[in-house]
Amino acid sequence: MNPDLDFYIDIIMNNILKIKKATIEDSEIIYNFICQLAEYEKLTDDVTTTPDSLGETLFSPNSNVETLIGYVDEKPVAFALYFYNFSTFKGKRGLYLEDIFVIPEMRGNGVGKELLKRLAQIAKENNCARFEWSVLDWNEPAINFYKSLGAKPMDEWTVYRLTEKEIKNLSN
Repeated sequence: MNPDLDFYIDIIMNNILKIKKATIEDSEIIYNFICQLAEYEKLTDDVTTTPDSLGETLFSPNSNVETLIGYVDEKPVAFALYFYNFSTFKGKRGLYLEDIFVIPEMRGNGVGKELLKRLAQIAKENNCARFEWSVLDWNEPAINFYKSLGAKPMDEWTVYRLTEKEIKNLSN
């Protein structure tokens, strides 16, 4: 077992949570988690990716995206997708968590916390100055969970986004 890739933790009722780094063979699992997350966030119409396009993008040689998958009894129960960004003020890179999702029946058992702990370990191992993510304003359970970990909202910042249409318009 490579300790950098696999991480095990005993969770409630002696179930073993195994956290592993995803491979291209996990593209369908990642896609299914993305669809479940989109349903939870009421954004199913925004999902335009496919398992094949995910595999091509996430696992291409120049990809800067990583994915962890949590398993209990060999069943995938959670995922976290992250990448590295850069802080000009700190002069170091940071870890940005794009998405995290735990299936409903496993919530409250420590799975999400263990995924975040593993990501914090990865950030520490890579000398990251920051570990950041976004949360929807209405998602009170997630907000309360993140605050319980010591995370602080960056209320003075507003996220702006250009979608593909706006990117195309701006680039012309």
